[in-house]
Amino acid sequence: MRIVVTGASGRVGRAIHVCLSPGHEVIGYDRAPSSTADVVGALDDEALLRRTLLHADTVVHTAALHAPHVGIVPDAEFERINVAGTRALIEAARAGGVGRIVFTSTTALYGAAAEGTDQAAWIDEDTPPQPQTIYHRTKLAAEALLREAADAGGPSVRILRMSRCFPEPAQVMAAFRLHRGVDARDVARAHALAVVHAGRPHHTWVISGATPFLREDARELARDAARVIRRRAPALAVMCAARGWPLPASIDRVYDAARAERELGWRARHGHEAVFECHDLGYSEVLPPTDGRRGLRPPGD
Repeated sequence: MRIVVTGASGRVGRAIHVCLSPGHEVIGYDRAPSSTADVVGALDDEALLRRTLLHADTVVHTAALHAPHVGIVPDAEFERINVAGTRALIEAARAGGVGRIVFTSTTALYGAAAEGTDQAAWIDEDTPPQPQTIYHRTKLAAEALLREAADAGGPSVRILRMSRCFPEPAQVMAAFRLHRGVDARDVARAHALAVVHAGRPHHTWVISGATPFLREDARELARDAARVIRRRAPALAVMCAARGWPLPASIDRVYDAARAERELGWRARHGHEAVFECHDLGYSEVLPPTDGRRGLRPPGD
């Protein structure tokens, strides 16, 4: 299968490129040169984009501005890259005969879904998005464009709303793997499965680490998350205690990837144990632990 990966120079795009390469002809497309960017160009370079997508079977669309760009990059740039860029991709895909677009979206677009309650929100694909920033709004708008195109006879669409997946302090990342974080390798594998998934014109899935928590834990998670962790994930609690790393006092949301498990055949393989392993090996994906007084809830999703 011939697959074009946009945003191939980014962390997630690179992981997807590497994951797909053994079994497919993968062409990386990115405006930033890198070892996985086979074609260097922007999404608004219509001629280059169309040449690249010609005769491709699938496009995996990861290219976007992200949460760290909010407040630094003008809102108009988010609209241009995340929305207009997706529109240009759809048109080029149609012209090139592409049959499938797999879109890398984000759980961040659920935004304020966990606010104003005294318990942790249980968030899945049926939870209404509550976008708060230009990043959230433009990712949601891009999703809508893709679904509309699929319903109108364009390429079929698979949307993956992935949770937190970027370098963070070790104890933060380990705890997040229980309820709102995921490893880039698992994200890549979810994309590989979405490439070949059969079914109706469009599907949307939450992609997040396997949670040990149950819906019945929601109220206690908000009030005493450490106690729930010691009960549901005792190995993590023991490992953190041995290192002097604090457990979170409160958890405001749990992303539930059960639908992806049922429909896509995907389940996260790299949980909190992988965070400890990467930390001990000195991998840059895991940052040094904080002292427990700051950094427990970094912004963004």
